[in-house]
Amino acid sequence: MTASEGYDGGPVTALRRIAFLLERAREDTYKVKAFRGAAATILPMPAEEVARAVEDGTLTKLPGIGASSAKVIAAAVRGEVPERLARLEADHPGPLTDGGAEVRSRLRGDLHSHSDWSDGGSPIEEMAMTAMELGHDYLVLTDHSPRLTVARGLSPERLVRQLGVVDAVNEHLIDGVNGFTLLKGIEVDILDDGSLDQTDAMLARLDVRVASVHSKLAMEAPAMTKRMVAAVRQPRTNVLGHCTGRLVTGNRGTRNQSRFDARAVFEACAENDVAVEINSRPERRDPPTALLELARDIGCLFSIDSDAHAPGQLDFLAYGAERAEAAGIEPERIVNTWPAERLLSWANG
Repeated sequence: MTASEGYDGGPVTALRRIAFLLERAREDTYKVKAFRGAAATILPMPAEEVARAVEDGTLTKLPGIGASSAKVIAAAVRGEVPERLARLEADHPGPLTDGGAEVRSRLRGDLHSHSDWSDGGSPIEEMAMTAMELGHDYLVLTDHSPRLTVARGLSPERLVRQLGVVDAVNEHLIDGVNGFTLLKGIEVDILDDGSLDQTDAMLARLDVRVASVHSKLAMEAPAMTKRMVAAVRQPRTNVLGHCTGRLVTGNRGTRNQSRFDARAVFEACAENDVAVEINSRPERRDPPTALLELARDIGCLFSIDSDAHAPGQLDFLAYGAERAEAAGIEPERIVNTWPAERLLSWANG
């Protein structure tokens, strides 16, 4: 795609695509917000009104539209490929990884994603629409639980309201398009004693539950082992999220992995039908390879998840698929290769 080619996608499509590619490339958040904000501004405007603003040179007087996004809108209105879009498509072509294509093609959805209800950067509907565009059959919305206040974790009351929004998105926005469903979920904190940071009544209303440790990551190994095994044995736990909590790169710096008896934890996962998450975020690569292979050999189920905090990050599944393929994990053992009906039966059986 070059800037001289014709373009018929429209300005909103161009702005959303630019934001997606920026997120996928892990560019600065402020750049992404500029383009998503501009898209939100012009989305409800009639096409003639947007075209008139282009002709009058008044686009930048609209809220959330700066010089860069105005150039994109103007080019798209004229039927030209915006220069910024052409450059991003050229800089970030094709798949994110060299390997994992077979596993990635088998994935039907993603069990771990965040919206702007907690620490994500985009509305629920934008996350759902992007998942549809990527060919998912389902996306599980898993915003944080109450204790994680730094991430605006959802109280039971806020979670109840979010469930209503998910119903509305499925009914009015998606309406069965291509068989896609937005599923109700949570990334629930594993508390110090291994209990889960949400009422059982609320957890029962959800489709899928990812349980993760976010606090006291440097806990002594015996205590951390006891904590994680207790969480895995909780009847509502479906997926053990980013099990070591490590960070290997990225703008948050690095963080050592938690210490625990991995064999004991993974044996508990296998015994309780809990999937071990292969967290696809490049800064996590969690579990580390040795632990991933141990979980494989013990007989665990797996879930390859993006842990996306922005729409473009939903494409991170490719990283997890590459790691699963390299470890020789059979797709049948990866729960998000399953159809939604089988997934929900497993998660709520």
